[in-house]
Amino acid sequence: MPRKVYITGCGIVSPIGISADETLSALKNRQTGTGIVQRFDTAHRNIPVCEVKYGNEELRQMLRYDDAHRLLSRTALLGLVAAGQALQASHSQVPKCRMGLVSATTVGGMDYNEVHYRSLSAGDDNPQAVNILDCADVAQEIAETFGITSNVTTVSTACSSSANAIIVGARMIWNGLADKVLAGGADALTRFAINGFNTLQILSPTGCKPFDAGRNGVTLGEGAAYVMLESPATAIPDDILCELSGCANTGEAYHQTASSPDGEGAAMSIRQALASAELASNDIHYINAHGTGTTVNDLSEGKAIETVFGENIPPVSSTKGYTGHTLAAAGAVEAVISILSIRYGLLFPNVGFEKQMPELSFAPIKSLQAANVRHVLSNSFGFGGSNASLIFSQTSCRHTSHP
Repeated sequence: MPRKVYITGCGIVSPIGISADETLSALKNRQTGTGIVQRFDTAHRNIPVCEVKYGNEELRQMLRYDDAHRLLSRTALLGLVAAGQALQASHSQVPKCRMGLVSATTVGGMDYNEVHYRSLSAGDDNPQAVNILDCADVAQEIAETFGITSNVTTVSTACSSSANAIIVGARMIWNGLADKVLAGGADALTRFAINGFNTLQILSPTGCKPFDAGRNGVTLGEGAAYVMLESPATAIPDDILCELSGCANTGEAYHQTASSPDGEGAAMSIRQALASAELASNDIHYINAHGTGTTVNDLSEGKAIETVFGENIPPVSSTKGYTGHTLAAAGAVEAVISILSIRYGLLFPNVGFEKQMPELSFAPIKSLQAANVRHVLSNSFGFGGSNASLIFSQTSCRHTSHP
């Protein structure tokens, strides 16, 4: 790594919690967000999903927006709440530093488009209504709301998007482009996403069961999460939650949607992240796996883990059984969960697991475990072979107050 990058704040809005505290409580008590769609009509109401338990007006109230005429997509609302939490936790004073923003999304304002499709296709003359359909609108709304004016950008690399946003943010700091970077992502659950994944025939009819021999597909979710990345020059020691000690991304381009069966691209990403952190494979104490619950992904990722870690595989689990697959937000959601693992010395169970995959030599952990978690590897693998791996590590500033 060129130099240290610290995490000084995090925010999360997910199907299991509207804050880091609520998310931690749900993880400890095996409370999942899985249920049927409540916010909109869909022909696939029998397919389980993970929804954030707050409507758009409730999210607006959390933001204290008085302007009822300001058009905001649900994706933007989720992102604004999570970004605000991260800024508040990090005690960041935006005008007093060079702060960047890297925000990730895949659906952008698709949720708004679905509701207002007919008026938009009829030529709605409100330019703001058209602008919020763009993926970049979420980043723009966050930047304008919190006064971030330096290096604002959007990343969209499918399911690895927000992990890649964190990597881009870290590189901004290493290269002297920013002192701090708010990085993460947001995605809302939409008919478009449900229909698309259903067309691929990879939606679970029961709820996802990552790394289980009987796994039967993805459970889609929604949410947002952001972390504040800081250079050593600006980070306040008491605010430091952990260090982003290593990261890497690879593009294997094996298939439009499928991972390589031998996990070659994923293994490359993991190895490069370890090298950037100057860590050996046996230094990792927990792997927060991408673990979507599909036949192809879990086998591919499992093979990659075996390739890199050999006979010394650390505890592994996927937390998508709790939150569902939050698409572009997944990497950042799981980054926050990895930070909670380090901060509170906990390994989170793999919800839904029953029977070990016969193709793999390891099984995910089934129960909550206390451990001295010094280094966590968090994987995010997207369509098209876009692989990203993040490593979070304890620092000498570690303490047990809430993030």
